[in-house]
Amino acid sequence: MKVAIIFGSKSDIEKMKGAADALKEFGVEYTAHVLSAHRVPEKLSETLSELEVSGVEVIIAGAGLAAHLPGVIASQTILPVIGVPIKAALDGLDSLLSIVQMPKSIPVATVAIDNSYNAGMLAVEILSIKYDDLREKLKAYRVNMKEKFIKENGQGVEI
Repeated sequence: MKVAIIFGSKSDIEKMKGAADALKEFGVEYTAHVLSAHRVPEKLSETLSELEVSGVEVIIAGAGLAAHLPGVIASQTILPVIGVPIKAALDGLDSLLSIVQMPKSIPVATVAIDNSYNAGMLAVEILSIKYDDLREKLKAYRVNMKEKFIKENGQGVEI
């Protein structure tokens, strides 16, 4: 059970940290890579081949501006790719639209702008289809989340 987190610049580390946090919470192994679809396309292709051989089962890809990275990755692998639009210009709307508007037959699952934590959670959900222990952790997480919410909000709030 392994995930790769890929993003185009070291400046994206803080925004992509949420994905790593979610994966750690569930004990999912991951690797993180700074690669660019535009600056090092050959290295990206080489790394994708290596990741597939290493047993990676899901890829999380963050990108801003033109945000081609998740789509380029999806075009080179049959592994599920989860795109994280990173806020850069236009409040991240440009990134969101670049990632979500993939051509037919080359999908990229896409989460909200700067919400890499949800990308990590989606990777956990995808992996939980195959791994029973992970599925049980995810079920327990959801039960605890609901119980915590009710405890904190069940008696009303002051406004």
